[in-house]
Amino acid sequence: MRLRRGARPATTHPQVLTGARVVLPTGTVPNGRIAIDGTKITAEAPHGTPQGNATVIDVTGHWLVPGFVDLHNHGGGGASFHGKAEDVQKAIHTHRLHGTTTLVASTVTDDMDFLVRQAGLLSELAEQGDLAGVHFEGPFISPCRKGAHSEALLRDPDPAQVRKLIDAARGQARMVTLATELPGGLDSVRLLREHGVIAAVGHTDATYEQTVQAIEAGATVATHLFNAMPPLGHRAPGPIAALLQDERVTVELINDGTHLHPAALELAFRHAGPGRVAFITDAMDAAGIGDGRYLLGPLEVEVSEGVARLVEGGSIAGSTLTQDRAFQRAVTIDRLPVEDVVAALSANPARLLGMDDRIGSLEPGKDADLVLLDENFQLKGVMRKGDWVVDPQLA
Repeated sequence: MRLRRGARPATTHPQVLTGARVVLPTGTVPNGRIAIDGTKITAEAPHGTPQGNATVIDVTGHWLVPGFVDLHNHGGGGASFHGKAEDVQKAIHTHRLHGTTTLVASTVTDDMDFLVRQAGLLSELAEQGDLAGVHFEGPFISPCRKGAHSEALLRDPDPAQVRKLIDAARGQARMVTLATELPGGLDSVRLLREHGVIAAVGHTDATYEQTVQAIEAGATVATHLFNAMPPLGHRAPGPIAALLQDERVTVELINDGTHLHPAALELAFRHAGPGRVAFITDAMDAAGIGDGRYLLGPLEVEVSEGVARLVEGGSIAGSTLTQDRAFQRAVTIDRLPVEDVVAALSANPARLLGMDDRIGSLEPGKDADLVLLDENFQLKGVMRKGDWVVDPQLA
C-alpha cells in the first residue's frame, strides 16, 4: 500500500471506479460504478469505455463506502490536538490514512486561557478545510464522572465561560460536552442552541429527569454513551435511558471492544436505531502508533496492548481506535449490516454537522470522499476530494 503524505493538488482528470459493491443511501449496488471529476462525484458514467481521458480503475471484489466522519477525536500518530499546528496536521493525516476524511478536533480539559488559544489554532485549520471544526470536551463536566480529565481544572458550565470558548473558535465550534445538571448547565445548552453549536450530554452524573430537561433545552448528542455516566438502573434509569429514548438525540459509540460490551452496543443500535448512532474514535495520541507513555491534555497515559489508561488512577483515557477498525469490528464481530455501519460512520455524523449536502454518502455533486475495502473489510484505499490519500491496493 502506497501512502500519500502531505498536501498535494487533487487529481484533475476524471476517474471511474468499476466493479465494486457500492454502498449508497438506497442500499448496496453490486458491480457498481462511481465517476469522479476533480474533487466531486459526478453522475454515473455510461457503461462501456468512458469518454474523454478518464482513468478507469477496476475494483471488482471490493467495497466502496463513503469517507468516515469522526465527531470526537483527540489525536493520533503520536500527536495531539493540544499541540502545535504541525502536531495537529500529523494527527489529521494519521486518521486520513485510516479512512477518516472529515474530522472534528476534540480538546480535553485544560486551563481556560490555553483552551482559548488552542481554539484559535484549531479554527484556523478548520477555515483552511483541514478540520470540520472544534469539539470542547471539558472543562464543564462533573468531577464525579471526570474520566481522564484533570479534576483541578474542572468548572461549572457558566454560560459566559462557554461563550468565551465558542467565540474563540470564530464560528468553528461544532460541539461542547457538558454535565448539564451542574449550575448553569441548562442555560449553557440554550446558549449553544442559539449559536448553532451542538450541546452534548457527557461526563455527567445527571438523573433521568435532569437529562430529559437537558434534551428539552436543546441537547442533541450523547457523548460516548454508557461511558462517564451513571449505569442504567431499573429504578433510577439515569441519563442512558433518556438519551436512548429521545428521537432528537444522536448517541456516540466507541466500538473498540474495550469501551463497550457487545451487548451494550447491540442495545444502543436496537433501541436508537441505525439512524441515531454515530461511531466515534475518542482517539488519543497513540492511535496509529502503539503502546507506550503519552499525554492526554495535562495527564500522563500508559497504553498497553492498545488500551489507554491514566497512569494515576487507571481510568480509561480515550482510545487507540481508528475508524477502519471500528468498521471492520462492527461488520465481522458485531454482525451489523454494512449499510447500518456506513450510516454510523458517515451519513449520521455528516447530517449532525450540517454537512450532509457535501459529505456522508456517495452521490453526485458531493465531495469525492471514499474508502475502498476488500472482502474482509480491510482498508485498501482512501480518497479525499478526488485525491488518493492511500493509493488502491488491488493485488
